[in-house]
Amino acid sequence: MATVISSPPVTFTARAVCPVCQACPTDAGKPAESKPAPENASYQTVGWEALPNWPGDALASSWAAWKQSCTRLINRADWKPLCTDAQTIAADDTAAMRTFFETRFQAWQVRNGEDSDTGLVTGYYEPLLTGGSAYRPGRVPLHAVPDDLLTIDLGALYPDLKGQRVRGRVDGKKVVPYWNRADIDSGRAPLQENVLAWADDAIEAFFLQVQGSGRVQLDDGRLLRIGYADQNGHPYRSIGKWLADQGELSIDQVTMQAIQAWARANPARLPELLAANPSYVFFRVLPGGEGGPIGAFNVPLTDGASIAVDPKFIPLGAPVFLDTTRPNDSTPLQRLMVAQDTGGAIRGPVRADFFWGFGHDAGALAGKMKQRGRLWVLWPKDLPLPNGK
Repeated sequence: MATVISSPPVTFTARAVCPVCQACPTDAGKPAESKPAPENASYQTVGWEALPNWPGDALASSWAAWKQSCTRLINRADWKPLCTDAQTIAADDTAAMRTFFETRFQAWQVRNGEDSDTGLVTGYYEPLLTGGSAYRPGRVPLHAVPDDLLTIDLGALYPDLKGQRVRGRVDGKKVVPYWNRADIDSGRAPLQENVLAWADDAIEAFFLQVQGSGRVQLDDGRLLRIGYADQNGHPYRSIGKWLADQGELSIDQVTMQAIQAWARANPARLPELLAANPSYVFFRVLPGGEGGPIGAFNVPLTDGASIAVDPKFIPLGAPVFLDTTRPNDSTPLQRLMVAQDTGGAIRGPVRADFFWGFGHDAGALAGKMKQRGRLWVLWPKDLPLPNGK
């Protein structure tokens, strides 16, 4: 049990605005869609000895990810001293890195309200697709944000709804829900002129939307890098759960690789499979070159050191210690990560998505990762832990 270093224990509680966990195929053997994300989180101060194997493996990579966060945080007056001091530490001085965190930060264990301290840890990656700039039979479009997509801030109209937004489009004199995936994939939605590129494989294009960013090798040799720009406003539904409900796969068999294999073995049913998830992601072109894709914190992600979190509960930019296991394995994965991304599937306090990097090998790990894990957010000792913002 964690040792509480405050007396009495310091506990902080946050409340999410609108919990919607609709994405993950399993959660301890149960479909995630049958279990909404927790509305509350609690945070308890602990000593460093409570973090298993602290500071974990790959601290140099963790430090590199933290330095990326500092490129944004240094512009905030309360974070500037920390990030300025971090610049004086050499990239290979892991002893100084550990001392920096232990003397300047406080570890807070994250809990799902009063319920538990464990949650789901999945993985994601940056895929490589093949495609082109022109349509060919069998290719599917990768769309930019449509001009007619409306984003309405409900808080601007009704203060009680602060933080809530809806997306839609104008139909006559009414605002109606935006086109769903089936509408877009079938061509019913008028988005034909809004294509960034064409992907050769429909199921790979679908998982590109799930991952949120990737690269497309075009016919002319160019490598196009694209990333999440917006979404159609419909809730994410797990196509893995749909396959389980149809009796096509058992819930224990659901992985990205198993879904892809089923899709290629059943091409006539692919539209039905994809339509089970009405959510649709629109992309933007990202700068090319080396480094990871740009995450929600607007910094490049670091392989094996960046995670996506629910920012209602864990502030973006913060270091987070993760205690979990490797994909389909009992080998411990205990590492200091940095919260630098979000995702439609990432809902709840103890919930993380581990960024494995770019390419096939990273995808093989990410697609199999459905582990249980615990989280500790590291927060500057001289700053109050924010109200989940």
